This record gives sequence, structure tokens and C-alpha cells, in this order.
Amino acid sequence: MAQPFEQPPAGWIVPDWPAPAGVRALFTTRAGGVSVGPFDSFNLGDHVRDDPQAVAVNRQRLADVIGARPVFLQQVHGTDVAVLDGRTADGTVADACVTSEAAVACTVMVADCLPVLFTDRAGTVVAAAHAGWRGLAAGVLEQCHAAFRAEVQRLRPALSAPQVVADTLAWLGPCIGPQAFEVGDEVREAFVAWRPEAGACFAAQPAAGKHLAHLPQLARLRLQAMGITAVYGNDGAPAWCTVTQASRFFSHRRDAVRLGSSGRMAACIWRV
Repeated sequence: MAQPFEQPPAGWIVPDWPAPAGVRALFTTRAGGVSVGPFDSFNLGDHVRDDPQAVAVNRQRLADVIGARPVFLQQVHGTDVAVLDGRTADGTVADACVTSEAAVACTVMVADCLPVLFTDRAGTVVAAAHAGWRGLAAGVLEQCHAAFRAEVQRLRPALSAPQVVADTLAWLGPCIGPQAFEVGDEVREAFVAWRPEAGACFAAQPAAGKHLAHLPQLARLRLQAMGITAVYGNDGAPAWCTVTQASRFFSHRRDAVRLGSSGRMAACIWRV
């Protein structure tokens, strides 16, 4: 029997944010599935060499727990946004999604990249974005929120664009933490070219051309530049780090070379 959403598997994360009553969200962890190592146990990725049957069971368990249909995208570290409805196929190529339909869950999979969830205070529309550094630098959050804003205004035409921005809530999920995310000069330069103040999100390392990047802080900076100030979740503290919290989170950077692959977790947001 499926567990009700109010009692997800132990260890899953239910965002602590002031979402309206009609909006639900969660973030899965390694716990609660049927996959075996190195995908143990709740792997949702169908592209990581896990047993397809195990992935199918895990995906069905997720749908049963949330009482909605999670739409699994084919993520390519881009900026395309899919507008979801009940007919949207799994495997749709996009790195962000938005919907106003009930029981359709905007879903992004991660294993170090940053998931960002959006809703408005009235719970009219929900959205999710997959933000690795490439997508973040290319504007995936801006593109996702533009589609989100358009959908809110379609349903609530009296709202101006600035009103929708002021009405937006954002939640940042687990990702690779600032103590683990070593990058080269090209990553720092990609963000500094956008805003010089982004340089404060990088800590120089002893090795030439190497820096530790603070991905959640970079995301918060991009959201702030858009005018979105109601931002919750990941602040870069160690408990949010997918690399260092090995018993709780999958991590591509930690496991791909050592174990050959890594599973995928999901951030979901939906209307009831």
C-alpha cells in the first residue's frame, strides 16, 4: 500500500517554506527504493545503468507517495522550459518545467546540480528548474520564471509582471556544497561576466586556476537580480551537500569515477 504524502519515506525532505495550502513539494533521498548498489536504493534515473525494472518500481512508488504524476524530463543542462499537462510525455527534453494543472508534478532529477522550485502565494502555478553551473550561467532560472510568470498572468490577468515577481516563492534543494565544488577559471569567468559581484561566490584554491564555487549562493544572486526575495532552503550548510552526505544523497562527482555511476534524486512540486 502506498504511503500518504503526509508520511513520505524516512529521510525524504519536505520543504520548510510558506507554500500555500494547495501546493505540495518534496525532495527524495537514497531511502525507500528497490535498486541495488551503487544505485541503492531509491534511484529514479533511467539513464545511469540501473536495472530498468527497479527504476520503474521506484518511479511508481514516488507517484504513489505524492498522489500525482511526476513528469520526468530528459535534462541536457540547457534552458528550455516545458509547460506540462496530463499528456506530457516522460523524456521531454527540457531543464525546467511549469504547470497549473493539478496532480501533475513538475519534477527535476539531480545528483549534485541544484533543484529550484517555484510557486506563487496563491498556489496558482508551480515550476521546477534543474540548475547545474552551465544551466545557471546560461539563464535557466530566468527562463523558468519567465514561463512561470506568463502562466500566472494568463490565469490572473490583473497581476502585473512586478506583482508576480513579488508574489513568487522559491526553494533551493540539496546540491554539491561550497566545500566540495571545485571548478576552473572558466566557471568563475562565466558568472563574473554576468555580474562582477558573483566573484564573491568563489573561493580561490592553492592550485592555480582552481576555485570552490558556492552554487546555492550563485542561484540566490540570480534570483535576487530578478527581484525574487522570498527564497528558502539550501544556504550552503554541510547538511545540504550531496557530496559529503554520502549515506543520504547520490552524488555524480563523488561516485561516478569510483563506482562507475550514481543514482538520481528528484525534486517535485505539484498542485492538489
